[in-house]
Amino acid sequence: MKRRTMIKTVAAATLAGVLMASGAYAQEVIKLGASAPKSGPLAGGAEVSHWPAIKLWLHDVNARGGIDVGGKKIPVEVIEYDDRTSGEEAIKNIQRLATVDKVDFLVAPYATGLNLATAPLIAKYGYPQLAATAVTDGADDFAKRWPNSFWLLGTSASFAESVADVLVKLRDKGAIGNKVAVVNVADAFGIELMNAGKPAMEAAGFEIVYETSYPLGQQDFAPIISAAQAAEPDAFVAFSYPGDTFGLSAQAKIANLDVGAFYVGVATAFPAYLGANGAAAEGVLGAGAVNPDAPGMAEWRARHKEVTGVDADYWASAMTYSSLQILEQAINKVGSLDKAAVTEAIKGGTFDTVLGDMTLDGNVNRKFWTVGQWQGGKFYGVASTGIGGEAEPVAKNGWE
Repeated sequence: MKRRTMIKTVAAATLAGVLMASGAYAQEVIKLGASAPKSGPLAGGAEVSHWPAIKLWLHDVNARGGIDVGGKKIPVEVIEYDDRTSGEEAIKNIQRLATVDKVDFLVAPYATGLNLATAPLIAKYGYPQLAATAVTDGADDFAKRWPNSFWLLGTSASFAESVADVLVKLRDKGAIGNKVAVVNVADAFGIELMNAGKPAMEAAGFEIVYETSYPLGQQDFAPIISAAQAAEPDAFVAFSYPGDTFGLSAQAKIANLDVGAFYVGVATAFPAYLGANGAAAEGVLGAGAVNPDAPGMAEWRARHKEVTGVDADYWASAMTYSSLQILEQAINKVGSLDKAAVTEAIKGGTFDTVLGDMTLDGNVNRKFWTVGQWQGGKFYGVASTGIGGEAEPVAKNGWE
């Protein structure tokens, strides 16, 4: 009896080894780990641009039977943790996902600061990091420092310089003069954009008549709008995160801030921004964009609403979804769940995404939308780094 049991055990072990060597997979599920805000100052943004896009992709991939890994479709599950908008908590979550949950892959964290905080640890464990919601001028340096990291959303300089370019277009039309008020959130995103944006505007001949920064999580924006209004600017620019984007806009409406160009940052592209501001959103400029009339975009947005129950934003929602499409297609190409091989496949591939074909040059996406504007109830891209099909920017004509 013992001898027969031993033979069966050895035979089973041999068969398992043969299956592993032949590339067949016995595992029943692919585990993805996701750490992002569910609470804290950035939770509102993540609830729009991050978590629903993951939910939609998970629905879509499992509706197809899972990810094709070497000819076998394996369903996917996502293990989620709240990082509380804290870099320290995000690091703890990544550590747990890698060592306790032993996930096969990670969804990159939400926002620039949290991606930077966790990048060294993600690199340590060898996961590809497809940063879909990080805007940073350090993308090329970070890609060299952490060769497993990929930076999809764009660079601070490109975003800030595009704001200056749009202001120049409006000035050339006679819609604005040369005076600009510029403010920023004192976080990695806002600081980098201010550092690039102020010189770009000055180089374009604009006079900065008011500038200030404010802490992440600030609630009262009346003093900022009041001080800006006193400087009598022709344009107002805020490199802001979601809570402040809504707060600054609300206060500008109350004060009836009289500018021909009004730009706010992350969350301007949210459907909730239109919902909160109604007709007053018309002409507001903001960070990022999509082309809502591009082939397939309307259908994707409709499916997003049907599956998740919420509308996608007009910027990072599609990029978050695209990052997971890239991951899936790289796994398809490699035919295994080997993290190093999948990372190499991402480096050298061209991927079919909801945003069109995407190739990462030196681990960095070089073609992206930089400035959008609410026009006729949709948020249209008015500036990009070579995508094409940009709408023409128009003047902000009051808050009524």
